[in-house]
Amino acid sequence: MTQTPAMTTAPAGPRPAVLVARRIFAQTVERLRTHFDVETNDADDEWAQEELIRRLQGKAGVLLTGTQRVDAALLQACPTLRIAANMTVGYNNFDVAAMDAAGVVGTNTPDVLTETTADFGLALLLAAARRVTESEHYLRAGRWTRWSIDLFAGAEVHGTTLGILGMGRIGQAIARRGAHGFGMRVLYHNRHRLDAAVEADCRATWVDKATLLREADHLVLVVPYTPQNHHLIGAAELALMKPTAVLVNIARGGIVDDAALAEALRAGRLAAAGLDVFEGEPRVHPALLQVPNVVLTPHIASATVRTRRAMAELAADNLIAYLTEGRALTPVNQPRHPRA
Repeated sequence: MTQTPAMTTAPAGPRPAVLVARRIFAQTVERLRTHFDVETNDADDEWAQEELIRRLQGKAGVLLTGTQRVDAALLQACPTLRIAANMTVGYNNFDVAAMDAAGVVGTNTPDVLTETTADFGLALLLAAARRVTESEHYLRAGRWTRWSIDLFAGAEVHGTTLGILGMGRIGQAIARRGAHGFGMRVLYHNRHRLDAAVEADCRATWVDKATLLREADHLVLVVPYTPQNHHLIGAAELALMKPTAVLVNIARGGIVDDAALAEALRAGRLAAAGLDVFEGEPRVHPALLQVPNVVLTPHIASATVRTRRAMAELAADNLIAYLTEGRALTPVNQPRHPRA
């Protein structure tokens, strides 16, 4: 869906001040300094909310990495704040209703990370299905002493059924890789069915959620986190899946009940999983660390140098455009009465 830029009138007068809440690329900071007085976090500390609020005093904008909460309490305590720019596509750290009420614009970074994240989703799928992590640990431990016919025999990927829950930009990119690259049958479930032309490009078929769970050999989760999506995949949903299936989560922590998933993996009710996100991250549920048939990565699906630079640059572009020209490039909300 094409986003409409959020518009307001850029005030004249002294240079606005902005805060960069985590360490980002020096080139991006220098761009911001040509427009604003910039406070940075070169130590890359994870500030408590009280510290974030303290540092936001007098700031018109803030560049965030998606983990810092922007809620009613922060907005009330920071009356000069006009824009919060995430350098992520997700924005579940924003209380959008509170931001609308306060007149503060929020922005994200869609599109620039789509293909890189889709690549990683497929990498996790392949690694989990073909037991790459398990076999590497086995080799590093010095346990590989002989060949056997079923040594780390995993699941097929080519020609199998790929299920995608959440068919936005990233979901569609994964579907194209599966269908065109691996000859996979692609099923998907979304709140709204895609246009026929998009389905044809992805070679994808809409099904209800229960059918998706039952028929997928490999299920990839690419849905946004909302309160309604909390534990969207729990014990009941896992029980519908094939015991030979692989589950991949590159969406957000909290979409999956991690405790239920760990138990399903331990009990052999699910063959394998690949997880890049976790409920309560950077903490990981201890049970997931005890099962061998899961590939675990520290939220790095978008982590290539080029893509992370593009994410930081788009977040900076939003700050520059909104605070100097009165328009945000990729807003996630449209306050009726923006702060001046």
